[in-house]
Amino acid sequence: MKAYVVGNAALDETLAVDDFPRPGASIFGASLSRDLGGKGLNQAVAMARTGLPCVFVAAVGQDARGREIADRLAREPLTTRLTQLTGVATDASTILMAAAGENAVITTREAASALSPGQAVGGLAGSAPGDLLVLQGNLSAGTTGALLREARGRGMTTAMNPSPLQPYFAPLWPLVDMAFVNEGEAEALGGTGHLLEQGVQSVVLTLGAAGAALITAKGQTRVAAVPCTVRDTTGAGDCFMATALASAALRGVALDATALTHATRAAAHTVARPGTVAAFPTEAEFADILGKAEQRS
Repeated sequence: MKAYVVGNAALDETLAVDDFPRPGASIFGASLSRDLGGKGLNQAVAMARTGLPCVFVAAVGQDARGREIADRLAREPLTTRLTQLTGVATDASTILMAAAGENAVITTREAASALSPGQAVGGLAGSAPGDLLVLQGNLSAGTTGALLREARGRGMTTAMNPSPLQPYFAPLWPLVDMAFVNEGEAEALGGTGHLLEQGVQSVVLTLGAAGAALITAKGQTRVAAVPCTVRDTTGAGDCFMATALASAALRGVALDATALTHATRAAAHTVARPGTVAAFPTEAEFADILGKAEQRS
């Protein structure tokens, strides 16, 4: 199986603050890191580092940020298909990291939303029945719908993380096989039961320090979180989703408790270190995580 991740690519600038500012306040901060980011990019890099063949499709501008993203991605074990757009700035994120470890993220999506349906679908070239399409909420309604319909026509399996939440998601759920949501997203979308009723086959509900749950029409499976010291939660959800999908794909099975166990271990590694992609497990660490979790299951 090969994974095709279509989404946004950005550069993340992380600032440490004592607490989040109130409206109208000016506060001091300290620069922590400058790293690759964007939900789509995060998921693609993490998935590729597990050893699952991965293609990343995204849009960038013809600017310094776009060139830096391309250069950094060239060091990762994945195939990159970047569309360079004229007159559009490459996306960027500013992340405020509070002393308690929580974060607030401001991200642009001009490049991601400008990726056309034709450009995005063209990125699926070479895909085959059984391959995996992974999406998030940063693309336009037209592009997201076109990708899901194309994937269904090609016999691909589809996974979606509906973040940021968008009003156009509702009619697309029958085209989604697996959905990854946190508690707030699940509530906003009408609950995990509603997603199953709309045709989603498996829903993974992330519960933070309480772990995660795999919910299907047959029931629910809970997996505990891995205790760790939290330094930076940026990208942890993306790493979790990517690891769970890759774990199941590499073993040739549907999402299961083992996949979620792998994912909680990878997420624990991520939150214990500063940064986004830089905090994800390395290829060697992923091999260790997957192997150890497999032996314990």
